[in-house]
Amino acid sequence: MNLNQVTLPAIDMRESVRFYLSLGFIQIVDTAHYARFMCLEGEATFSLSLVEETSTSNTTIYFEDKHLDSTVERLRNKGIVFESMPEDKPYLWREAELHDPAGNKIKMYWAGENRLNPPWRVDKTG
Repeated sequence: MNLNQVTLPAIDMRESVRFYLSLGFIQIVDTAHYARFMCLEGEATFSLSLVEETSTSNTTIYFEDKHLDSTVERLRNKGIVFESMPEDKPYLWREAELHDPAGNKIKMYWAGENRLNPPWRVDKTG
């Protein structure tokens, strides 16, 4: 199996679309109630679905960026607000946190080899 996409709620579709375009994603579907974006690397996509109100969610969407620090600085210069700046985490990822206009939690990160092969990886091959 392969993950197709993640769909996030959007209260104001225009504002949310503008936000994700400013992060650098490519919009591939555009309707009044639904928008879909493609990441610049790989084939991953995610979408927005218009809702009247969002509920509190513990879901976090992660966007990987090899040039995390410079990307965060570039986005801050464009007016994007981050709750936390890039920081090395004990689980060997470097992360920065922000929220989209609907309040969805986003973590931008770089983990390198540790993303799929952390030192504590479980070997379930046999």
